[in-house]
Amino acid sequence: MPELPEVESARRRAEAALGGRRILDVATVPDRIVFAGVSPARFATSLRGRRVESVHRKGKHLWMQLDERPFPLFHFGMTGSFQFYRTLADRPRFWKVELLMEDGVRLAMPDARRFGRIRLQHEPEAEPPLSELGADPLIDPPSISEMAVMLGRRRAPIKAALLDQGLFAGVGNWIADEVLYQAAIRPDRPASSLRADEVRRLRSRLVAIIRRAVAVNADSDRFPRTWLFHHRWGKNAEARTSGGERITHATIGGRTTAWVPKRQR
Repeated sequence: MPELPEVESARRRAEAALGGRRILDVATVPDRIVFAGVSPARFATSLRGRRVESVHRKGKHLWMQLDERPFPLFHFGMTGSFQFYRTLADRPRFWKVELLMEDGVRLAMPDARRFGRIRLQHEPEAEPPLSELGADPLIDPPSISEMAVMLGRRRAPIKAALLDQGLFAGVGNWIADEVLYQAAIRPDRPASSLRADEVRRLRSRLVAIIRRAVAVNADSDRFPRTWLFHHRWGKNAEARTSGGERITHATIGGRTTAWVPKRQR
């Protein structure tokens, strides 16, 4: 599932390809699940002829600021993405919407499993789902004191708290596991049990990990080899970190969690 770094990479590519350019045409596929609160036909009509001024992101959501409202808002879900091309022969499978720009570039959002959403909104940041999101760790990370207050009110496991989009917009499963691993905190500890030094460590690693992943355009091959990311997948009972520590897999907060008992307390 795309997490904050992957969506930020898509935002940057979209702004570079579309920014300042006019949308000549919009093609859609009838899909009452992916198109949320707007018909594909109305979505297409609202975008034709509009100029893309900029592309924004909060958490895992993207929206395009046009020269006129309303604005298109996208959420990739599990299998959604943006793909760019110039000929119809390169149109991806399972596409839901395609924008044709004035310079011939085409942008499509494919979504094989249909967990993504396409919306049309006048004030995206003031309307759900964006208005219900918490702090974006890349754009506006909470201060240490703010994070301490947020977590101090939560009795749920810290892993579940990190995945709560109402607290940390854009944090997904692998980021949460990586943060807790590097911060040396057990994922099943109640969030409210963290000491001040642990909250400080948690915030530091959350911001640093996301910034590093974004800096390499979410290319996981360029993540540091010491990261848990490279060894956490597949529930392998023999999995080890780069330092040889045993990796344990458990279900915490309803999600598969990889952690290292020798390191995380």
